[in-house]
Amino acid sequence: MTTTGRVVAWAAGVVALGLIGVAVFVDLDSGDRVASVVGAVVGLAVAAYTFVGPFGTSGRRIRAGRGATVIDGDVSGSAVGRGAKVVGPPTAPRTGPRRSRRSDDDVRVGPESKVVLGDVTDSALGDESERR
Repeated sequence: MTTTGRVVAWAAGVVALGLIGVAVFVDLDSGDRVASVVGAVVGLAVAAYTFVGPFGTSGRRIRAGRGATVIDGDVSGSAVGRGAKVVGPPTAPRTGPRRSRRSDDDVRVGPESKVVLGDVTDSALGDESERR
């Protein structure tokens, strides 16, 4: 379980115990009203999290299965796949900022996968590929 999952589980447990305490030690009607307010607040929090995403992370989430090829960035003059070849004059170097993997990127790939996070220029990716 992730740290966020543990925090959510503990918070849910504390809220549940608090609602039970209100119902038992105060009265059932007050417990009902408190539960309604807590339910509304939790519903809004879940909706905001779903809409906005995890707070404090700006990284990308990349998933790829077995044998996948993932390229995240500009691709120019490239051939992808078994036996692919790139021929012709090289592409002019790209100017401007480059994309690369950041520490908050969440990248998970299967076995035999190829992942390029950044700019790809004049490349051949895959088995038996070559650049001429």
